[in-house]
Amino acid sequence: MSNPQIETVTTGADKAKLAVAGLLVVGGVAAFYALGQQSLWLRVVALLVLLAAAVGVFFTSGQGRELIAYGQESIKELRKVVWPSRQEATQMTLYVFAFVVVMALFLWLTDKTLEWVLYGLILGWKH
Repeated sequence: MSNPQIETVTTGADKAKLAVAGLLVVGGVAAFYALGQQSLWLRVVALLVLLAAAVGVFFTSGQGRELIAYGQESIKELRKVVWPSRQEATQMTLYVFAFVVVMALFLWLTDKTLEWVLYGLILGWKH
């Protein structure tokens, strides 16, 4: 099912920018291997320069601007989070450990009870 609130509009310029960014990535990898006879630092610099250019072109497209806006909104939301104090975090951790121990004992007791009922009483098997 499609959501009627979602609207995607891509212009020809955005598609061209994404294609150029993709070609720059492919070109960076190709340059890295094409310069196989050169020193490693030169190959890595060529790869990084072309990758940086691809990222720059991507961020000028509509999708890139949306990604930047999403990141900025995520940072704003993260600043709104109320983090627990050290005492609250320690208390909650202890509660979780206590609950795990209680549940483990309960499940062990249930398992042993069912084992005794099924194998001891119903089937009459001895261990």
